Amino acid sequence: MSEKIALCGRFRRLCRLSVWLWRTFCSLRKLDGSREAANQAVMDLGKGALAALDIELEIGTPPQRPLGGALVVANHVSWLDIFAMSAVYPSSFIAKQEISKWPLLGKMGKQAGTVFINRNSRRDIEPINQAIAAALKEGKNVSFFPEARTSSGRDILPFKAALFQSAIDTDAPIQAVTLRYYDEAGRRTDIPSYADVNLPTSLNRIVAMKKIRIRLDFEPLLRPSEFPDCDRFGLKDKAEAAIGKRVAEDAAKFEQV
Repeated sequence: MSEKIALCGRFRRLCRLSVWLWRTFCSLRKLDGSREAANQAVMDLGKGALAALDIELEIGTPPQRPLGGALVVANHVSWLDIFAMSAVYPSSFIAKQEISKWPLLGKMGKQAGTVFINRNSRRDIEPINQAIAAALKEGKNVSFFPEARTSSGRDILPFKAALFQSAIDTDAPIQAVTLRYYDEAGRRTDIPSYADVNLPTSLNRIVAMKKIRIRLDFEPLLRPSEFPDCDRFGLKDKAEAAIGKRVAEDAAKFEQV
């Protein structure tokens, strides 16, 4: 099993996280509206959260940087995913409505440009696609998790296709990203997973781990115009296949509990 740190170490991490929360909340309130300032604030937000929790970030296959905005899609394991991705590839996130009600984090998400949607309402889909398309046309990156909920990280859940339509409407490139979590021994681990636990339990598990390393791999860009026969379902399938293959690469390294 993964080693745990002493209680004093967990307390230090929680204290650093509290300080980071307050500083980030204050800095986001001072944004001047420029894209450069917003991108830097988002990257600092991600790096700061990971540093507070002693989490190491590894970039496997690096991202490509298109001239305009990209639709960024990733597998979803933990609430840490957002900070890991933000530290490398700043973007606005599409998130479930429940997160907007989280203490402080919900308000910070709104200030950072997060769009909260009701996953159970089909009426939200069209206006959200229009909002994403408008952001992509302005050269902004927009990220979402097409699984629509978190998994254990051992494999991936079926992707939802609806929000891929925004990339077709704007011919914006799709950047698929794979996240994998490792413990202090280099084994794949599902301890940071946010599936089937509440936020306090998840946070307690994360701060107790001796070490967490998050690896991000960025797949080659998928440009809708290069796949004229693909609708949103076809593009979804390509992103899902690329991420699923990467997740399965070292699944044998999963800690056996």
